[in-house]
Amino acid sequence: MTARLTQKPVKTMLNKEKIKELLNQRFEKDIHKKLSEIPTPDALKDVFKGAERIKRAIERNEKIVVVGDYDVDGVIASVIMAEFFDDLGVSEYFVRITNRFSDGYGLNPQIVEEIADAGLIVTVDNGISANDAAQICKQKGIDLIITDHHMPPDVLPEAYAIINPKQKDCPFPNVEICGAQVAWYLVGALKDVCRINYDMGKFLDLLAIAIIADMMELRDLNRILVKLGVNRLNSSRRPAFTAIKQLYGKDKFECDDISFLIAPLINSSGRMDDASVSFEFLRAKNLDRACECLDTIVSFNNSRKEEERTLFECSLKDVREDEHIIVTWGRGWHEGVIGIVASRLAKQFKKPAIVFSIDENRAKGSARSVGKLDILSLIASHENLLVGYGGHKGSAGIVIDPANLEAFKNAINSSCMLMDLHEFSAFDEPLGEIEAGEVDFELLEILEHFEPYGQKNPRPLFEIKSAVVKNKKLIGREQNHLKLILQKDGKCLEALFFNFTREPHAGESIDLVFSVSKNSFRGLVTPQLLVKEIS
Repeated sequence: MTARLTQKPVKTMLNKEKIKELLNQRFEKDIHKKLSEIPTPDALKDVFKGAERIKRAIERNEKIVVVGDYDVDGVIASVIMAEFFDDLGVSEYFVRITNRFSDGYGLNPQIVEEIADAGLIVTVDNGISANDAAQICKQKGIDLIITDHHMPPDVLPEAYAIINPKQKDCPFPNVEICGAQVAWYLVGALKDVCRINYDMGKFLDLLAIAIIADMMELRDLNRILVKLGVNRLNSSRRPAFTAIKQLYGKDKFECDDISFLIAPLINSSGRMDDASVSFEFLRAKNLDRACECLDTIVSFNNSRKEEERTLFECSLKDVREDEHIIVTWGRGWHEGVIGIVASRLAKQFKKPAIVFSIDENRAKGSARSVGKLDILSLIASHENLLVGYGGHKGSAGIVIDPANLEAFKNAINSSCMLMDLHEFSAFDEPLGEIEAGEVDFELLEILEHFEPYGQKNPRPLFEIKSAVVKNKKLIGREQNHLKLILQKDGKCLEALFFNFTREPHAGESIDLVFSVSKNSFRGLVTPQLLVKEIS
């Protein structure tokens, strides 16, 4: 009698076809897959009412004031409105970008008093909570059009028109869009009511930056606009983008360049000083003016990096293993960088983080979530302790009395005890294990096809097991990054581990989770592993 050997089932390795299949599944439920299919302006409540009022203001030479937020989204929304007015030959308009430090967020009574000679105020990327400012507009006989994408409060401002896809009675499809997209749709409606031929595609480069910078879901119409926008960005003659290419020695922008180079630059002026500089930069008519603005922005960005480094180190003292949410604060912490510090804390510790800056009588906070956790809803459940709050599922702003900080920290952590911890999962699971030989130029092309990566379309993660460390090197100014040469099945792979959490020794066999990126050196393009985890 011969014995029968039973074999353990072998886990199937991913091949390129399987990777394509898995990535295609992410977009099966997208309603809009082509530019011709995206929602038209009439899907937005009040958009044509607002457009007709702006048209009337133009015809009557009324002074129109556009009030934009100080972040990338708000600045770009302001640029879109301004360029459209310029193209139409409108002279009676003014753009007022709010200042983080002197104005705070959004339209307020002081700004209305400052621009009281306006016949019409149009907000972009703000205004949905501006109830007091709306009242003053009403008293002064100024019509107010609010364009925004943030969550509306229970009581809306009394405005002439409110254009916000999140309004309960707005028929816009269930897709998160940013403030610049709302402004773009308003321009689309204006084009129709003014009965003019107008190239709406001219703003796609700017829209791509705003969508990515504001961390919108990269599916459905957002995915279409970003994909087209990156192409537009590379063919754009806008002096600002030529200046950035020169600064970084780039011939071509990749999607990741928006996240890691362009957006932080544009954001830095609003974080450190005044976002009007970024507005002027994007509006620059020649390269000399763009470079002049960029010099100022780069100095702001360098200051931002220094401030961020200092605050991050200060915040680490408040990180406790037994708490679900990191809540940290300091007196005089720079308001412009607390959001970035919150992001870094959330990423490093894989838990939501809220960072507060305290002045004499208030604490202003910035919150960042992880995984599927709706940080805005969680904050809202403790509104009895707060002066004000607003934002998105993934990020939010808070104002609180400093005396309530400790109570808020305890309350928000206590409420997490009752939540499903699965929601806190900070990273998507790897697609699966692949052989070292699969990591090649063809794989890069497949992954590139499914760009842009971001919210709801995370960059795919893979596993390789038992790779041998042939060489290692610490890199970066602070020696906090790790460059590895790995060998597996006769193939050498180059890997980078930014802000590494484990340093393997030469000759060690390791398992790793990674994404694959493009490494361009002297015209040669090769795949490069970006390590997320080593075990």
